[in-house]
Amino acid sequence: MQKIVILGVGGNCIDILDTIRDINDDIGRPHFECVGFLDDKPSSHGMLFGDVKCLGPLNQAGELGDCLFVNGIGSTANFWHKRRIIESTGVTDDRFATIIHPTASISRMATLGPGTVVFQHATVTTNVTVGRHVIILPQAVISHDVTVGDYTCITGGVCISGGATIEQSCYLGSNCTIGNNLTIGEYSLIGMGSTVVKDVPRNCVMVGTPAGFLRRTNENL
Repeated sequence: MQKIVILGVGGNCIDILDTIRDINDDIGRPHFECVGFLDDKPSSHGMLFGDVKCLGPLNQAGELGDCLFVNGIGSTANFWHKRRIIESTGVTDDRFATIIHPTASISRMATLGPGTVVFQHATVTTNVTVGRHVIILPQAVISHDVTVGDYTCITGGVCISGGATIEQSCYLGSNCTIGNNLTIGEYSLIGMGSTVVKDVPRNCVMVGTPAGFLRRTNENL
């Protein structure tokens, strides 16, 4: 049985805990054991999330040499910081687990990077390449020949059409649609329910149908 620690204590992190347990139930034996969470909020230290304790801050990851890790941090308020957050732990990619819910559909010809999490009923189709530390939430659909960059969050019900490129550190809001062969530039956010019909530059918030520019994600990027 492999011990695993979840980075963060927010909603996605609890969902990762549930997914780990669903994996164990599906194969009929304990494959992963979640031994704790790590989070930098002092108020979370020692608290139970679900029935698993937050062990301390992220910088304690280096002390847990017998564990694998998976990251659940990354909301609309901080998704562009995900790379920095993960790198600050000092944990190398080979110690991050790739977690796939038993109900997800993953093509044999798809590639998933280390630290990627795929939740319930998500679909990843032929010749898709998913980078490192990507989160794919329930019922998202990633069509053929799509490339998803590192540290990206694809939320529930997103549909990415064939041949699209999602660059690193993006956030695709619930139920948005990305058209065929389009590129979403790094650090960009697509609003909930939006429909993207043309390329999106880096560091942009796009909303509406068709999606239009609202503001920069962060003026300091």
